[in-house]
Amino acid sequence: MPVTAAKDHPTTALYRVDKFTVPAHAVDAFVAQMKRLQATLQAQPGCLHATVLTQLGGPGRFNVLTWVEWQDQASVDQAAAAMQRQFAAEGFDPKAFLQQLGAEADLGLYRAVA
Repeated sequence: MPVTAAKDHPTTALYRVDKFTVPAHAVDAFVAQMKRLQATLQAQPGCLHATVLTQLGGPGRFNVLTWVEWQDQASVDQAAAAMQRQFAAEGFDPKAFLQQLGAEADLGLYRAVA
């Protein structure tokens, strides 16, 4: 059976899925930061859904995942620019944050299979 987009989700929707391997001692601090960032993303035009997930079981090496559904590419681009401005204003460096906690990231933008 083919996969189709839900009626309330346009076929132009894009999904930012970021997977992280975070050491156990750093999970709480990492999740708190990701929740803060997700709240900012949810306020951006074109953001349809954003969430932070933690792994409960399974053999995978990624124990934290963030997932954001965007209306279209323009929304992704606008949000990326807004986040860069926010990071600059706060002095937040995402790469340094990951290094400081000993976390690793696998970042990607996806679309639904038609």
